[in-house]
Amino acid sequence: MSVLVYTESEEGKFKKIAFEVSSYAKAIADAMGTTVTAVSFNAADPAALGAYGVNKVLNVTNDAVKTFNASIYADVIKQVAQQEGAKVIVMSSSANDKYLAPLLAVDLNAGYASNVVAKPLSTEPFQVKRTAFTNKAFEILELKTDVKLIGLSNNSFGLHENQTEAEVVTFSPEIAESGVTVDSVDKATDKVTIADAEVVVSAGRGLKGPENWGMIEELADVLGAATACSKPVSDLGWRPHGEHVGQTGKPVAANLYIAIGISGAIQHLAGINASKYKVVINNDPEAPFFKAADYGVVGDAFEVVPQLIEKLKVFKAQQ
Repeated sequence: MSVLVYTESEEGKFKKIAFEVSSYAKAIADAMGTTVTAVSFNAADPAALGAYGVNKVLNVTNDAVKTFNASIYADVIKQVAQQEGAKVIVMSSSANDKYLAPLLAVDLNAGYASNVVAKPLSTEPFQVKRTAFTNKAFEILELKTDVKLIGLSNNSFGLHENQTEAEVVTFSPEIAESGVTVDSVDKATDKVTIADAEVVVSAGRGLKGPENWGMIEELADVLGAATACSKPVSDLGWRPHGEHVGQTGKPVAANLYIAIGISGAIQHLAGINASKYKVVINNDPEAPFFKAADYGVVGDAFEVVPQLIEKLKVFKAQQ
């Protein structure tokens, strides 16, 4: 009765969150005196999960699962959970997993705790700490169902190496037909993704137009960060919708979130409040974002950001 963990991958490569949820599952398994089993889809190197405490990997290799499909993935993970007798299932709180988890919870009649930020306070009873009220508070949630499903908030637990020799098994599930088909997927290349980024540089209408985004991308390159934007910016077509973060866009749980020229509408703040440190650059001292920020700079972004880039380049050159 091992702890089951779903490990996300893209084009065969595990995402960083796959190693974080594996680390978290290992911590739970140790507390419960059991092992960790992972399920992966078309992973090129499934044994890599062994570095984070996974004992066995069930790798699904099938053309039907090359592209994420929540209903198919939920059905496959259900089959794995039932075969392994898993009572605790761990996944991330990414946009895809928040779509997948409720379907899986229904299939397994499981209690689901999303946005979990710490190791369970206890396993008997099973209590976890999660964020609530759009990340403005914490709550202790007790899961009383036989099967428990945990969605770990990104960057909340960290990566903890625990070298284990993982047994890799090819799993051939029954693939049910889905009413959803994927015609095409457009992906940004050679960029840090918002989901995997520890640092996110985001900008809003204060940039005045798409032609001024060069300095945002340069700052992101210097910091090894992902680029993001506010909803109005994506609605105007200045930036791709895939970069829109906030309550109606992608959630951000970065270690550092830099907001440039973003006023701080409540919907935006709700989507980024899980970030550990928030830095705001805005020429309006009354911008709502300053109330939520850990650090703030009142100034013109077109003056502040170029200076920040130069200072960071000098700092990095001295390292």
